[in-house]
Amino acid sequence: MAQHYALGCPQWQDPSWNTLLPPGRTPLARYSRVFGSVEGNTTFYATPTRAQCAQWREQVPEDFRFLLKFPREITHDRLLAGVGEPLQDFLSILEPLGDVLGPFLLQLPAAFGPGYPDNLWRFVDALPAPLNCAVEVRHPAFFEKGEAEKALNQGLRQRKLARVCFDTRALFAATPDVETTRKAQANKPRLPVHLLPVEAPPVIRYIGHPDLESNRHFLAPWVERVGSWIEEGRHPFVFMHMPDNSDALALAALWHELLMERVPQLEELALNTEQPQIGLF
Repeated sequence: MAQHYALGCPQWQDPSWNTLLPPGRTPLARYSRVFGSVEGNTTFYATPTRAQCAQWREQVPEDFRFLLKFPREITHDRLLAGVGEPLQDFLSILEPLGDVLGPFLLQLPAAFGPGYPDNLWRFVDALPAPLNCAVEVRHPAFFEKGEAEKALNQGLRQRKLARVCFDTRALFAATPDVETTRKAQANKPRLPVHLLPVEAPPVIRYIGHPDLESNRHFLAPWVERVGSWIEEGRHPFVFMHMPDNSDALALAALWHELLMERVPQLEELALNTEQPQIGLF
């Protein structure tokens, strides 16, 4: 579905989504009838085969975009050093997806601090055109508005690369009274939200409050921000997570409903209205 922005979730299938997505021959085909993008978390943990990538390509429309994560070996185990061979192997496997690849998600661990900037710049400068990436950092020094953050932002601006905004404020506002919330709070970073205006499409990753309605307050500033970007002709990527990602589809639907109030020309999400929607909101 063509939109003025790309909305997605961190995965393309979940058993609880079966009554909400429209018909289709595969989970990915069903998902891509509603959403314009997906976070490729699967490639962080395991590299698919070239045949799998070809199958994925056949299941999505031309305007769909995969934002795939680089493998853990590259970003976390090697901290971007000496990764020429595994990077080339990874990119070769992904070739069947070439025309539906968005920017890669370069998610760096908290261990990747101010002492490793040369690794980052060598890595992104070596990506073959037209491939690029959006960079997500987690070391506290990159959020302190000091020299480390200034150098990072300057390097990203020079290369016209987006800095991923990972917003976990709603998650950490929740009382950790269930296991899914406790686990999410233990595993996700609690860092400030820093936006970096660049020419590249913005990338927002939002992890919601487990109580769906509580997200309205936290989403309101993003509605205004993303609405302004759309009016400026930019094409942001917005990904909706929940502590239990079986609820991510409901959060995405709520988010899009709020954004449509701000940007009326957006199309409605093509959810399966013929199926019961009890519990969606």
